[in-house]
Amino acid sequence: MPKHSIHAATAAAALACLAAFGPAPGSAASPPAQSAGRSGTAAPSGFVPGPCPKTPEPIEALGSARCGFLEVPENRSRPGGRTIKLAVAVIPAVTPAKPAQDPLVFMAGGPGADTFDDIPFLIDSGLNKDRELIVMAQRGNLYDQPNLACPEVDRFNEQAVGLGYDSTQAQQLMLKAVKDCRARLTADGVDLSAYNTTENAADFADLRKALGIPRWNVYGYSYGSNLALTYLRLHPEGIRAVAIDSITPPQVVTLPWTWGSTAEGIDNIFAACAAQPACKDRYPDLHRTLTEQVRKLEAHPLTLNVTPPSGGKPVKVVLDGGALLNLIVAFTPRPKDIPAALDELSRGNPERFAQARAAGSVQKVGEFAHGLTNSIACAEWAPGYSEPDVLKAGRKAFPGWPDTVLAQAPQLPFQYPVCREWNVPDRASVQRVATVSSVPALLISGTFDVKTGASWAKGVARDLSRSTAVQVPGIGHWVVPQSPCAQRVLASFFARPTAPDTACVDDVEPAPFTIIPK
Repeated sequence: MPKHSIHAATAAAALACLAAFGPAPGSAASPPAQSAGRSGTAAPSGFVPGPCPKTPEPIEALGSARCGFLEVPENRSRPGGRTIKLAVAVIPAVTPAKPAQDPLVFMAGGPGADTFDDIPFLIDSGLNKDRELIVMAQRGNLYDQPNLACPEVDRFNEQAVGLGYDSTQAQQLMLKAVKDCRARLTADGVDLSAYNTTENAADFADLRKALGIPRWNVYGYSYGSNLALTYLRLHPEGIRAVAIDSITPPQVVTLPWTWGSTAEGIDNIFAACAAQPACKDRYPDLHRTLTEQVRKLEAHPLTLNVTPPSGGKPVKVVLDGGALLNLIVAFTPRPKDIPAALDELSRGNPERFAQARAAGSVQKVGEFAHGLTNSIACAEWAPGYSEPDVLKAGRKAFPGWPDTVLAQAPQLPFQYPVCREWNVPDRASVQRVATVSSVPALLISGTFDVKTGASWAKGVARDLSRSTAVQVPGIGHWVVPQSPCAQRVLASFFARPTAPDTACVDDVEPAPFTIIPK
């Protein structure tokens, strides 16, 4: 999901942001779902100006932004049904004298992450340097009406650090949290089947028209790349150029798919270590070390009392094989520290991983839209496959690892039981479709991405006839905020979509890994 320093941002995702955060006490929370719209309402009223959200942490850019709500049908297949409201901010260009006439619209990761929390990273990356930046919370997100937050799941996540990652108790508590959230949302009148990528894409098409914008540019990362490709396929009109970062191709994203991305990212991190003499000499066989530690911890989990990085009282932490893997996937520790952390762990010092696990005991309850996550995961990623398929993909990615670890898709534990509780219609056939387009496109991947493997961009690029694909060495999930080179490439692409300047990528090398004394 990630909010967070950039490492926490990238740690926060399903494929992008599966973490749980929430508004601070006294911050602006969304009204309850039943106030979102009117049953039997007429056509949506379009964009309605209003105050910008009061975010838990002040966002400077909102001080000069134009904000409001886009009012749209909750379910476009049910004419006359209720409407929902999506929070929108239009952030002015830094160079107001003569900004570009075609603004940039952003599509966040997740699904379910707080879009407004990404604004500081977008500003720091220069996305509004010479054109307006438009940010809209995807349906069901924080500041929308309704907000599909699941505080029940956030509270489970706080407990989960003290449980085995794949334990029966963890599964039972998670399923209860999901069941309770679903019951509450549906009692409020939410149509969970309407929170999907097709409707998300239609929302952005309606936003462009409601704001009276003839042409605009699109930038999306992680799930936002999936959404951007779906939007380009279904609503190509008015799109000048599309940039996607940390790509999740709609035609291939399934729960078993996650294992290939995880293996690719870990392989690339370990290969980069082997290419640095100091790292290779100090940590000569990282694949073996990781496998040994996953097996050891899964057989004999560590139970520790650890003070969270944010401070406070120590909390009980259970570190088993599944937790170890998923901390790596969540970018905690950072890739440059992973060899050192694994070496320390192998020598009886689990501190780096234990601290990262303890951080999960502090959740901002009510900010992450787990309802949107589950509606999309269960309708679009889970169908057509089963728990044995996830296990088979895990065994292929990491031969010899314990089945208990490999049975859970990275970052999405117990997703099939969750989907049986969530119970939304299968949408795989309408969503798993490749996007074929001649609209100029830029595809940015990071070689250290353990959520959306860098190689997946190749297949997408083949269907985009005027596309440029770049891989930035040594960068993980959500590349642009972490890489000045990627920021330059992105700026040059929006200036000249058919001829971006990618020269800087050739000079990028992974940063040195952390070397600890023997």
